[in-house]
Amino acid sequence: MSEHSKYIVGIDLGTTNTTLSFVDSAEIGDADAQVPVREFAVPQVVAPGAVESRPTLPSAIYVAGGQELPPDSLHLPWRAEAKVAIGQFAREQGAKIPTRLIHSSKSWLCHGGVNREGRILPWQSPEEEAKRSPAEVATMILNHLREAWDHAVAKGDGDVALENQEITLCVPASFDAGARNLTVAAAERAGFQNLHLLEEPQAALYSWIECAGPKWRKQVSVGDLVLVVDVGGGTTDFSLIAVTEEDRELQLRRVAVGEHILLGGDNMDLALAYGVAQKLQQERGTKLDAFQMAALTQQCRIGKEKLLSDPNVTEHAIALLGRGSSVIGGTIRTELKREGLDEFLLNGFFPHCGLSDQPARQRRVGFREAGLPYAQDAAITRHLAAFLSRHSEMVAEVLPELANGGGAILPTAILFNGGVFRAQPLQDRVMEVITNWSCEAGREAPRALHGTDLDLAVSRGAAYLGVARRGKGIRIRGGSARSYYVGFEAPMPAVPGMEPPIKLLCLVPHGMEEGTTRDISGEPMDLCMWTGEEVEFRFFSSTMRRQDQPGMITDMDSEDTEEHSPIVTKLPADSGDGDEGRAVEVDLRAHLTEIGVLELWCVERGTENRWKLEFNVRESDAASE
Repeated sequence: MSEHSKYIVGIDLGTTNTTLSFVDSAEIGDADAQVPVREFAVPQVVAPGAVESRPTLPSAIYVAGGQELPPDSLHLPWRAEAKVAIGQFAREQGAKIPTRLIHSSKSWLCHGGVNREGRILPWQSPEEEAKRSPAEVATMILNHLREAWDHAVAKGDGDVALENQEITLCVPASFDAGARNLTVAAAERAGFQNLHLLEEPQAALYSWIECAGPKWRKQVSVGDLVLVVDVGGGTTDFSLIAVTEEDRELQLRRVAVGEHILLGGDNMDLALAYGVAQKLQQERGTKLDAFQMAALTQQCRIGKEKLLSDPNVTEHAIALLGRGSSVIGGTIRTELKREGLDEFLLNGFFPHCGLSDQPARQRRVGFREAGLPYAQDAAITRHLAAFLSRHSEMVAEVLPELANGGGAILPTAILFNGGVFRAQPLQDRVMEVITNWSCEAGREAPRALHGTDLDLAVSRGAAYLGVARRGKGIRIRGGSARSYYVGFEAPMPAVPGMEPPIKLLCLVPHGMEEGTTRDISGEPMDLCMWTGEEVEFRFFSSTMRRQDQPGMITDMDSEDTEEHSPIVTKLPADSGDGDEGRAVEVDLRAHLTEIGVLELWCVERGTENRWKLEFNVRESDAASE
């Protein structure tokens, strides 16, 4: 049905904001025509008892305690709602009562150290009634989109209902297979059927193409290397996209993506909050407790967004609830000022550095508080230097003309994405840093690609891709951004104090295209499993190992591989009394679906019996409770 749906929809399920863009299929012209992408203004509660439509839906959920709001405050036109608010009012109310605010839940979907399907958010909140799982929050936000669309657009017409449209849902390029599968499961629970996944940096480039129209081919040429720098609310994503030629037509190929870096607007909010708290303590002797710090962080985020989006705003007022009788009026008041804000962000998150610099690695203490594994170095420019150095060999295979004598290959064009870059000084600093690297390498300075809306680019680009799937636009090639492996211990004699080395069996090669299946069988990995017993495999991935092919066994290198939550399955016990199970010889099968989801199977040799391997997102229950 997706090929004939009335609307083609793109959704950016963002860490900070969620947006939806769409194309009416009746308005699609020929392949060179401008794609008519429009934005859906999302109805949401913006104040107690007030519903308005806004271009973005803040990815925030507030769970009311029952007494703090007047009755009917959270009602929506399509549903009477007593406890839960999603969107603008949720974010603002949650800044006052942070123990009932769920925000940045997307950052938890790729964190294997917690139970991502357990009710853990708000993290460390004493309000157990308010808690939801990261996967559940994604479903709740997507459900709000579906209900809002059906109320405002479908209006009872089942053919126009959102669940019946072709939908492209965006995820960070650095999301691993487990996080992607969780995202798809959340969308399916929200009723979405005709679904595809798209990496956010690619969506940003699609949006640029859509904005430029046919003229995009005059702004890039064969041999160009486009760097997409995407700094969102929770993550920093880097992608390199090469401009090549095939049959005398320009082609785009994604050649590299960065690792999952938990570094973005959330880190900036925390840094600003600590700065304000330090100022309060130094100037007034006021020391904030954990509750006040959580509220201050949320208010700093709101203030940062206002200051970055409107150059006429010079300061943002902050009011915190007092926690002691000595606080006059029960409120602590201060402000976040524009003066020094840009400089603080520049020096703290975008400092000047050399191309050979690497992110600083701090020594980890023996015990650390559970929570999100934020990047240890806040300098995004150093992470960028490491990314370019790490992937130069990959790029040289596709664009040998950019090879730099073994040195890092530098981009010729840069596209910015993410709300952080609404601050022009931050874009200027990144351009300045990369220009310095280019000059030192004897290369021309890169140029910036302009024209995208930083708030809406991802959803607009996703809608454009839906049109391109129908043959009315260009597609970015690339396949799987990662190669995937199962790990096993190599046989060796027992040696005190020495762990057996880990070997990796390649299941999915880098660049494997959607819709492709690979069978892995043979002597290198004779697998025998017992019915009625659960089996668990260690699971790894790499964004760098392009040479490995399915079935190859290689050594593990901690520098270029990352371990994820294990994959598990259980062969059902055979029927019959007294049957203790039987040995089953199996092969492994990897399938990258058309929508971009990795499926892994154990297949019994000589039969059609197969058992699906599941990502164990519950492995660390104890850590999350």
